[in-house]
Parts: sequence; structure tokens; C-alpha cells
Amino acid sequence: MNVSKATREQDHEQSRASTVFDLAEMPLRELNQALHNLTPGSNETAWEVLNPKGSHSVAVGVDQPITIDVRGSVGYYCGGMNDGSAITVHGSAGPGVGENMMSGSITVKGDASQYAGATGRGGLLVIEGNASSRCGISMKGIDIVVHGNIGHMSAFMAQSGNLVVLGDAGDALGDSIYEARLFVRGKVESLGADCIAKEMRPEHLELLQGLLDRAGATGVKAAEFKRYGSARTLYNFNIDNADAY
Repeated sequence: MNVSKATREQDHEQSRASTVFDLAEMPLRELNQALHNLTPGSNETAWEVLNPKGSHSVAVGVDQPITIDVRGSVGYYCGGMNDGSAITVHGSAGPGVGENMMSGSITVKGDASQYAGATGRGGLLVIEGNASSRCGISMKGIDIVVHGNIGHMSAFMAQSGNLVVLGDAGDALGDSIYEARLFVRGKVESLGADCIAKEMRPEHLELLQGLLDRAGATGVKAAEFKRYGSARTLYNFNIDNADAY
């Protein structure tokens, strides 16, 4: 039996339809379990989460290339350990959004609380509002773009990756930093131990512009930013300071 073109198109649209999960009617545990049950090749590639109402640990540990739209604000650790999915929070996020993210992307349309992107190993975290203190703490390869300002002690012990701030940065930026790159367009309240301003070379401009474009920072130019990084004075033990130990 021949299948009409209209029927094929209808089936295609149904396969693309979102799987809707209303947290006002179903427990969060069931949402996360359903996401963890996904296997490669699943046709459930688009998910929509309604009424999060500040729920904690929404969409943690997802390891499939799906899209998840969270319609509202979330509590702590949203998208933690994300490995390949594209999560959008249509609201604000509590502490630790994108904590230990491996790959994929997380976009927060509002503000983010403290230690956003902490220990992140890969992927892209975009915060379209402001981020609180310790943004990017101990980052290990993640890219973070904040459209607004960030709080104090951001990028503390940041090991690798890129932190981009379109606004201002608080006190002690990059304290005890390793090899992460920090780009700030606004003012920096103060730099932490071993963090210094560094030359912006052509390769940094190219890298930064690519991140800005991916993060939807329309009209913002890489040349408007300053780069900060490690002075590399904390790497090795200095025998002259032996009496201090």
C-alpha cells in the first residue's frame, strides 16, 4: 500500500514533537529516569519540562544528543554532568548549573547563582544574565560565556577552558589560576593571586570571536575585551621560601 506524501509529512512532524514532562503532575525522579533510559538512535530527541518551580537537579546526567527546554527557573545543579545534550533554561538557575559538564550546551536565559560551570570539562555554558560568585571555579576545559557580570573569586583554580564576560568581574578574578583563559570586556575589581593581564594575540581574537558568535552575543567584537591568565609563579616550589613551610 502506498503512503501518501501528507501522511509521511504528518509522521515526520509527530516524530519531531517534544516529549512534554509537567513537574506539577509527575515527580522529578521520573523525568531524570526517563532521560537516563534514552539510548542512541531514540526518536525522542526533543523534551520540554513544564513547571520546574525551582526544582533541584533537573536533567542531570543526560548522555544523549537531545534538546531539553525547561520552561521556568530551576534550583541547584541543573544539567550537572551533561554529556551531549542541549539544555535551555527559560528562567534563572540556582547554584552549580552545568557542574562537571562534559559536552553539549546549557543556556540560561536569566541569571545564575554561585559556582556556575564548576569543574566543567567540556561543552558550552551560556548565561544571558549575570552570574554570581565563583563562576567557573576549577574549570577543566569548559567554555563559559556570561552576557552580564560575574561575582568574586570567579575562575578560582581554573585549569583549562575559556571564561568570557561581557560585563564586569568581581574581586579576586582568576585566583591561583592554571592555564584557563579569561576574557573580560568590562572592569575587573581585582585580580587574584598569580593572575595577570596578558597580551591579546590574533589567535585569541579568533578564538574569542568564535565563542561570542556561538553564544549569541550579537554585535560584540573580540577586540573590546582584555585577556587575563596565569603568571605561572605558583607552579614550582621556590627554595628561597623554604623557611615558610
